[in-house]
Amino acid sequence: MSDPKLSKYFTAGLWDYNVAFVQMLALCPALAVTTSATNGLGMGLATTMVLMMTNGIIASMRHAISPEVRNPVMIGVIAGVVTLTDMMMNAWMHEMYKVLGLFIALIVTNCAVMGRAESFSSKNPVVPSILDGAGMGLGFTVALVIIGGIREILGSGTLFAQASLLLGENFHWLEMTIIPDFQGILLAILPPGAFIVLGFLLAGKRIVDRKIAERRAKTHGELVVLQ
Repeated sequence: MSDPKLSKYFTAGLWDYNVAFVQMLALCPALAVTTSATNGLGMGLATTMVLMMTNGIIASMRHAISPEVRNPVMIGVIAGVVTLTDMMMNAWMHEMYKVLGLFIALIVTNCAVMGRAESFSSKNPVVPSILDGAGMGLGFTVALVIIGGIREILGSGTLFAQASLLLGENFHWLEMTIIPDFQGILLAILPPGAFIVLGFLLAGKRIVDRKIAERRAKTHGELVVLQ
């Protein structure tokens, strides 16, 4: 990870090419499962594992797969990895598995997973592909947790409720009551609330990106003047 080029593969998916906030992919799980921060974290980690495994496998096979059958092979690899992930969550995180349910299996149809397999791992070596999957997955996880956290606070006044079901009994400390005796805003945990929260977050990211670009342009202008 000390190689700047390798670290760039990882960091790109966290902000500049965030799956949800920039590429606008995988919005179905981003909006459907994020009724709480815990649900978003569980779905994000499952997707991250799938991205890393599929990217690594497809990158290792890239020279052996002919273009004519590349897409069916990639779909088969993704389906196999998702099935394995589904079985692992059912065995070791059964309570979270019951909450996420069908959405784990639907990772197969996640545009982000197929998109990274097609656009990156089928053309790059194994290590960069795994780092790309990790960065894209963690960026997606952060997006899900933020959306889920905002909806959970507005909907019930809590944050990371039932996190111990996902992470184990030692993580009871994550479970917080932000607003005691709060009746909650029903709209926040309904589908329209997900779209509203996502819209505000997208607008916020655009504002931050614009400020960063203006600051970089100003700094670059000052350097040119000094030279």
